[in-house]
Amino acid sequence: MSAKGAVWSRVRGRLRAFPERLAACGTEAAAYGRCVQASTAPGSRLRKDLCAQEFEALRRCFTAA
Repeated sequence: MSAKGAVWSRVRGRLRAFPERLAACGTEAAAYGRCVQASTAPGSRLRKDLCAQEFEALRRCFTAA
């Protein structure tokens, strides 16, 4: 298998696992979504690392799932 084929194989595996991981991490995903939504509301400004804490919690949950 070529290197390019190996990369796409890993990507497909991650995409297939995404629905299960998202279901297992619903609380963290909702918290991150609320943070992003609040920071993009009219009058708000989305800045780098504004929702970093929520994103990190979601990333840790995905890794554990």
